[in-house]
Amino acid sequence: MRIIDLTMPVGTQTPRFLSDPEPTFKQIAFIDKEGWNSHLISFHTHLGTHIDAPYHMLAGGRMTSDYPIEKLVGSAVLIDVRGQKEIDADLKGVEAGDIVILRTDHSLKYSASDYFSATPVVSQNLAEKIAQKKVSLVGIDAYTMDLSPFEIHKKWLSRDILILENLINLDRIKAERFNIFILPLKLEKMDGAPCRVIAQIP
Repeated sequence: MRIIDLTMPVGTQTPRFLSDPEPTFKQIAFIDKEGWNSHLISFHTHLGTHIDAPYHMLAGGRMTSDYPIEKLVGSAVLIDVRGQKEIDADLKGVEAGDIVILRTDHSLKYSASDYFSATPVVSQNLAEKIAQKKVSLVGIDAYTMDLSPFEIHKKWLSRDILILENLINLDRIKAERFNIFILPLKLEKMDGAPCRVIAQIP
């Protein structure tokens, strides 16, 4: 059994959309003065590897704290969609309740200047196929599933299909099916949350 961390590091170099506030990391206690070290951090709920809850896109939608942890732990299917600007795929083997992970390898260049402008996006055809499968959650190694007006976000979130973005290290997974643990910060009544995401490979 292998454990692979799929989480993007959070720091001053973490890519952020230009309209998002810049994250801050400020030391507020020092071991040579107070006797301990402590920091104050401030960043967007969608910085780095994060989960989107329905409230992110839907007025009155469910929030992160509305979901049990069981929704975020389970059997995942890795689908290789590398090289596609508009992503489509065969969902053979995907079952209701599965977690679908799309490997684009876009996150291999998350520090590049075109990380946002050159992102692949999910096609309407794949979005509908995934909705019909009634999966639990869809993840991707890119910063978004689609672009404004975010029709795919709204389609899935309205069906209680959660969205996981900015994964990394999917190139290290050599199995089509594996266990995944998605552990968001336990924030109350939020539209999304940064996550630690771990793959367990049999």
